[in-house]
Order: sequence, then C-alpha cells, then structure tokens
Amino acid sequence: MNDASSLKGVDFIDIADLSRRQLESLLAGADLLKRALASQIPHRLLESRSLALIFEKPSLRTRTTFQVGMTHLGGVCVDLGQEHMQMGVRESIADIGHNLERWIDAVMARVFEHDTLPQLADSCQAPIINGLSDRSHPCQALADLQTIRECFGSLDGLPVAYVGDGFNVANSLVETAPLTGIDLRLACPDGYEPLDEIVDAARGGGGSVRITPSPREAVAGAKVVYTDAWISMGLEAETDARRRVFAPYQVDPDLMAVADGDAIFMHCLPAHRGEEVTDSVLDGPQSVVFQQAENRLHAQKSLLVHLVRGESALAGLDVFTR
Repeated sequence: MNDASSLKGVDFIDIADLSRRQLESLLAGADLLKRALASQIPHRLLESRSLALIFEKPSLRTRTTFQVGMTHLGGVCVDLGQEHMQMGVRESIADIGHNLERWIDAVMARVFEHDTLPQLADSCQAPIINGLSDRSHPCQALADLQTIRECFGSLDGLPVAYVGDGFNVANSLVETAPLTGIDLRLACPDGYEPLDEIVDAARGGGGSVRITPSPREAVAGAKVVYTDAWISMGLEAETDARRRVFAPYQVDPDLMAVADGDAIFMHCLPAHRGEEVTDSVLDGPQSVVFQQAENRLHAQKSLLVHLVRGESALAGLDVFTR
C-alpha cells in the first residue's frame, strides 16, 4: 500500500500491512472517537452496517469491545461462535467467506491458525479483521499505541521494553517499530523470540528492534514495560516447561525499578497474577492496563469506520470534538 491509499474495503491482517500515514489516521480516529464518547456526542457512523464476529478462541475484551463499538457506531453485530460454524469442518472456509460477503460489511475473526485469515480474505469481499491469531494481534497493537501516545505524546524514539514470550503480541509490537520510530527492546528466553521474518522485515524498514535474553538490559531506562502471559491459548500442553523457562522473566518491583522513573506498565490481559507479573506491579501506580483495555474499544471503532466507510467519514465528527 502507498501512503495515499484508503483503508476502505481493505483487510486488516497485520500491522505491517499499513503505511505510516494509515496508522496515524487510525490512531487519530481512535482519539477522536474517544473524545466523542466522553462528550456524549452521537457518532452513528456505521448506521445499518453489520459486522460478523468469528470466534475460535474464547474472548472477553475482543468480543465486548467489538460488540459495544458497533452499537456506538449505529451498526449491528452477528456473533458466530465456533460451535455454530465449525469453520473448515462443517463448511469450508471459502464457502463461509462467499456467504458472509453477501450479507455482512466486515468480518472479525479470532482464530487459532493465522493461515485461516488469508483463506477467508481470498473468498470474502468484505474486509477481514484479525482479532487474534497464533502469529499476530494487530488490534491489540493499535490500542497499545493509542495508550502510549496518551501517556507520552510522541512515539518517535520512545524506549519500549517487552519482557517474556515473543508470541503474537510481541510480533505485532515489532511490526509497529518502523511505522512509529519506537526504540523496541525485547527480552525473551532462547527459542522464544519473535519470528525472524517479522524482526528482519521491521529492521529492514528502519525499525529499531533489539532482542536480548536479559530482562534488566531490555528494561533499563525504558518508558514502557510490557509483558504478556507465558502460556497463551493453545499452548497449555507446554505449561510446566514454560513456567520453568520464563520464571526469570517475571515483571516485579525490582525489574520496574531499573526502568525510567516515569515508566508505565502494560499488559494485554488476561494476566496470570504471580506468574508474568506480580500483583504489586499490575495493581500499582505505574500500571495502565485498564486504560489499555479501554482503548481496544476506541481503536477498533476507528478501524471499523476506516475499513467500512473510509477516514473521510470521521471528518464531520471532528468539527464537534475539537
């Protein structure tokens, strides 16, 4: 995509699919819609539009924020649980896509295998949104960036430390680096780093991405300290091994002490208290995890407007929320 291209009708599979300008437009729209909601300004920008929700994995934040978001925007959601669809079993992914494109304006899919998403996109003309896969979590990354900007203003050059498993959330954070200018440091055990192809692409695009096995090295002087669960959905069989490997990667007050004095703590949730993070950090004054969770709502509303109607749909709203 080039910077002049619109996101209208485009699939949102990975952060790396965006240009810098498109990402900025999404974040600006998220800020705008957050102000509109706080000011109780109606913003029914997707009146009579519909969103299908496909869930292969359980969800609290993704399900709630997309459903509430579409309600705020004047649209409707159709929640298609895996027990109803049995995607790829009862009916092929392609046939499901061809059906949905005739009824629905956009589709959000939260899947076990990332390869399901391009298959769905190939068969469905409506935009496909990645609500989480085993490769990436781009909707979370949008909310993360909105939260960091709210706390610090500019993203360019901001030292951001990620500690723990280099899985889907970490992969999406890496993809933000060349688009935002953040100085991203990741502390991961050997064998648990983000995907090489994603790291190489981010570095090739000018992103500052450093990987170290040392949590203290990554966190030293950081403005943001971020972690995620050690045992993500689908990896439960590795629970005992992962707890042993990741034990030195817990974010506790001692680790936060080597970050910048104004550092914030982030977690995409759900948190496993006493594993990847202690209660004192998660519930402490540096934690912004619930602000971060709230911003899933605003960032995804912006995403929906951009994909279904285009960013110009937000122009009229801007007049009333300056």
